[in-house]
Amino acid sequence: MAATIQNPVKCKVRSVIRFLHAKGQRPADIHKEIVSVYGNIMNLQNVTKWCRHFSEGRTDVHDEQRTGWPFVISDALLQRTEEAIRANRRLKLKESHQIIPEVSMTTL
Repeated sequence: MAATIQNPVKCKVRSVIRFLHAKGQRPADIHKEIVSVYGNIMNLQNVTKWCRHFSEGRTDVHDEQRTGWPFVISDALLQRTEEAIRANRRLKLKESHQIIPEVSMTTL
């Protein structure tokens, strides 16, 4: 038995799915191939989903951009946060948010 490939990148596994799907293999057979090489990295439902995407004309194997609030923190803001925490190690979350309101409480 061949050794399994540890920690494969998602887009490489999807590339294998795309290749085998283009050769006409069924999702169940593709899943068996993936499990034999990569281990239990992806379940059959996800293999089927990706086969459907490729059948519908998708060619990109990378994740699409997702909507949501972009997370950006500057070096200056990070330094201010660290200084506030170093100045008072017992600083509570609400107090730190009052000192640095630009950073959300969940990020702190």
